Amino acid sequence: MADDKKSKHSKHRSLVFESIYPVVALMLILVACVELCDAATVVDVYRLIQYDISGVPFGSRFSSLNHHAASLSFQRGADLSRSVLILPLRELDIGFVQDYISQKQSLGGLLILLPQTFRPGNVGSVISETEGFRKLLAQLEKLLVHGNIPFPVYFAFENEETDAMLADVKKNDALGQQATATTGGYKLVISVSEPRKIASPTITNIQGWLPGSRADGDSNQLPTIAVVASYDTFGAAPALSVGSDSNGSGVVALLEVARLFSILYSNPKTRGRYNLLFALTSGGPYNYEGTQKWLKSLDQRMRESIDYAICLNSVGSWDNELLVHVSKPPDNAYIKQIFEGFSNVAEDLGFQVALKHKKINISNSRVAWEHEQFSRLRVTAATLSELSTPPELLENAGSLSDTRQLVNENAIIKGVKLVAESLARHIYGHQGKDIKIFADNSSLAVNPFYVRSWLDLLSQTPRVAPFLSKNEPLIMALKKELEDYTAEVSVQHESLDSSFTFYDSTKASLNIYQVASVTFDLLLLLVLGSYLIVLFSFLVITTRGLDDLISLFRRPPSRKVKMA
Repeated sequence: MADDKKSKHSKHRSLVFESIYPVVALMLILVACVELCDAATVVDVYRLIQYDISGVPFGSRFSSLNHHAASLSFQRGADLSRSVLILPLRELDIGFVQDYISQKQSLGGLLILLPQTFRPGNVGSVISETEGFRKLLAQLEKLLVHGNIPFPVYFAFENEETDAMLADVKKNDALGQQATATTGGYKLVISVSEPRKIASPTITNIQGWLPGSRADGDSNQLPTIAVVASYDTFGAAPALSVGSDSNGSGVVALLEVARLFSILYSNPKTRGRYNLLFALTSGGPYNYEGTQKWLKSLDQRMRESIDYAICLNSVGSWDNELLVHVSKPPDNAYIKQIFEGFSNVAEDLGFQVALKHKKINISNSRVAWEHEQFSRLRVTAATLSELSTPPELLENAGSLSDTRQLVNENAIIKGVKLVAESLARHIYGHQGKDIKIFADNSSLAVNPFYVRSWLDLLSQTPRVAPFLSKNEPLIMALKKELEDYTAEVSVQHESLDSSFTFYDSTKASLNIYQVASVTFDLLLLLVLGSYLIVLFSFLVITTRGLDDLISLFRRPPSRKVKMA
């Protein structure tokens, strides 16, 4: 009898616990749903560059984020130490940002939203509004790149999710109360490890060679003409620094010139009495360090054989005039010869070139143009560019606004024709003659598809040298391209000047959570708890009766009572 009673009681308790399982499962599902509803979206973000020059820190010094979102609705000087300021470029207030940087005011983080027109590889017509944004973005980059920023700074591109989030944040901020754990709002989280120094960053130079005609003796005794372009970039966000114009356009022009002359030099009858040397150099933003090391690595006889060098820099965004920058006086015989060759060809093609002279200061290690590295070694050289003034150190070499949309491939084609025709007339002795060797619709015509393909590729490929490996796909692609059109292609790896130190962590994922206020959370917890208690009680009463429900909460008898 006692056993039956015990068995019956055990069955009752087992059934009661079985009725608890669905309730527990429901509870877990509800909690999971609440957690899932909190997660709004994930956005790709790009971190502001972090680097040192001779131990002096520049750029953003932090990478992790875990703060609530805020907008520009607050007055200047407001304490935003626990907030991430969301700043669309369309609403940029340079003074506001400058105050927080120069006065070292607290800011939890800065998220800058860029229009989709600035996304690398985006092709579209340039509108007047975009031109205004470019100037604004250039000011912002200069401020951020050359400052010591004591908070995380990230860039992202506008989309529907960020627009909706910003609209909600503005509504809440308009009430004059910052988003906190108490008030709720949006929370922005980036979980990344602390940035580490890049060990022994390298710069890579690539050179190709087209040997001239061997009439008498070794071809190495022939004079040489060098065509050079720096291919790497520098910008506020390394993961976005594609430099379509500076200097993607120069790289594309060099490759097309090499392709055209490879056709001429493949036939012994049309091979010139000049060697042609093509060099793609790195370290351009860092005082053209790659060019300097490449030149010094050349055999002295080779260096002395260079008749002159043409450096290509930013030739993809101009209309009617290109500039020839030189270090030697304009009345120098070699300079006059180079300029007259360019002038004659430009006149035949329907545009102009102008000569700009800037004397170099030997005592100052800083060089303004790539050709100045040649001039320091007493090699005649010039830079062909649309720019009237040289870029400053670590500026205008792949900024966020230097995208595919900015570049006109027809401008590059005109630049290619100018360089190729002037070189050909010099090599084959046709100076001053109206002869088009690379005429349209001929076998030697410039290939617009080739120009466009390489321009599109470079406009999607960030090329900040310290972040490129020795076997980077782009470097391998450039090497292969020169191998297709030139001979004796070689690659040179050099260490970047030790005065420059760079840090990794250039890209991350931003998690955006819509966080309810604590009051709402407590109220929700109370409602859910009450609902579950009522549901549980109802299930027990209807299935096993009120006594079983009471027995669940009754204190079990002590061991002594049972013994009695």
